[in-house]
Amino acid sequence: MAKLAINGGKKVVGDGLHKVWPSINQDDKDAVMRVLDRGVLWGPMEEEVTGLQNEFAEYIGAKHALVVNSGTAALHAAVVAAGIGPGDEVITPAYSFWATSQAIMAHNAIPVFVDIEADSMNIDPAKIEEKITDKTKALLPVHVHGLCTDMDPINKIAGKYGLKVIEDAAQAAGAKYKDKNAGVLGDLACFSLNGSKNLPAGEGGIVTSNDDELMDRARKMAMFGEKAIPKGQIRLYDAEMMGFNYRNNEMGDALCRSMLKRYDTLQTGRRELCEYLNTELGKIKGLRTPDVPTDFVHSWHLYKVRLYPEQLGITDVHVKRFRWAVQKALQEEGCELFEWHNMPVPSQKLFLNKEAYGKGCPWSCHLADPKWKDYQYNPFNYPVCVDMFDRSFCIKPIYPPNDIKLMELYVEAFNKVFDNLDEVIEFSKTIEFPTMPGENRDI
Repeated sequence: MAKLAINGGKKVVGDGLHKVWPSINQDDKDAVMRVLDRGVLWGPMEEEVTGLQNEFAEYIGAKHALVVNSGTAALHAAVVAAGIGPGDEVITPAYSFWATSQAIMAHNAIPVFVDIEADSMNIDPAKIEEKITDKTKALLPVHVHGLCTDMDPINKIAGKYGLKVIEDAAQAAGAKYKDKNAGVLGDLACFSLNGSKNLPAGEGGIVTSNDDELMDRARKMAMFGEKAIPKGQIRLYDAEMMGFNYRNNEMGDALCRSMLKRYDTLQTGRRELCEYLNTELGKIKGLRTPDVPTDFVHSWHLYKVRLYPEQLGITDVHVKRFRWAVQKALQEEGCELFEWHNMPVPSQKLFLNKEAYGKGCPWSCHLADPKWKDYQYNPFNYPVCVDMFDRSFCIKPIYPPNDIKLMELYVEAFNKVFDNLDEVIEFSKTIEFPTMPGENRDI
C-alpha cells in the first residue's frame, strides 16, 4: 500500500491543479466595464439592477424579484415584509449559516430552532408543529447545500396555523422541488449573490415573491422605508416604515446578469462533477454521499460527505475524532476540504450568552413569551444536527472549470486514505480540532 502523506508519503493531488471560483470570462469583464464607462454606479431604478430583477424573476418563475446588497439583507427584508416583529417567533432549522436566525433577531423576534432530517440535512417537518405557539408568525426553512427542503408538509403546516413561509434559498439558485424552482415555494424567498455562491455578484442578494403586498413592503424596507420612485419622477423623501439602505451596486449586478446568461451551463458542470463523486465515493464503505430524492434537482452549492466508522468495525475512536483525522489526512493528500460550520446555530456564543442587543433583548422583550428570559440553549436538544457535525466535511472544488480528472484524483486520495485506516487511527491520537462551547463529551 502507498504510504499516506501524513506519514511522509507522496500526496495524490499535486500543486496547481485547482481552479478558482468564480470563473470570470471576457463577457463578464465587458459587462462590468460598460457600467464604469456609463458612469452610473448605483440607483434603485438603474439599468443593471432592474435588468437583473426582471431576468432572475423570469428564470425562476416568480412574479417579483428585488435585488439587495447581501443574502442577509434579503432575509431581513423578507422578515419585515412578512410582518414579523418584537416578541414574535419564527421556526427555523438548527443547521444553517447564522445569518438566517440573525435576520429574525434583527427585528427583535426570536428564532425557534428545530432539528434536521438525517437524510436531507434540512429541517425536519415532523418536528415543527410541537414548536408552534401563539407567538409563531412564520416558518423559515433553509435549502441547505442547495437541496430543497420538503416543502409540501411545511406549507400544509403553515396553512393550518396561518403562518408565512420564507425560503432561505441562499445556496439554492437553480434547485427544484417537484418541478418548481426554489424561490417560488413559499410566500417569500431569499437568495445570496456572494462571491462563493453558484450565481455570484461579488456581494448581493435577491428577494422573490408572487405576492404584490409582501414585495411592496420588502422594497420599502430595502430603500430606507420609502417607495422607490420611477426614473424621471420627483423623489418625495418620505419614509413610510422603518427601513435600511440595502441597495446593491450596478457593477455587481452587471456581473451577475452576465453569469446568469450561462448559468445553466455552469450548473451542468457542477452536476457532472458531483454525480461522478456520488458514484465513485459511494463505493467506499463507511462513507455516505449526499442524498438527492428523485423529484428534486440539487443546485450543488456544497458537497458534504459523512463518515460511519462503526460500519467498518471501528468503535475505539470517537466518530468526531475519526472524521477529523480522515479530513486532515485527505488535506495532506492535496484535497481541498472544509467544514462549513462546526456546531448547531443555537450552540454559538451569541445564543449561549444571549448577546444580541444588550439588556437581554430580544429574549427579555416584554412582548416575548416570558419563558425566553431564562431559557438556556443546549446543542444536544438537536441530536441529529450534532451527529451530522461529528461525521461530516465538504469537498470544495466541485465547480467548473475544475474537471473530472481532478475528481478522479480526489477519489484516488479517498481510497488511499480508507485503505490505510490503521495509520489514520494512530494519527487521530495526535490531532487537535474545534469543539462546541461547553463541550463535555469524551472525544
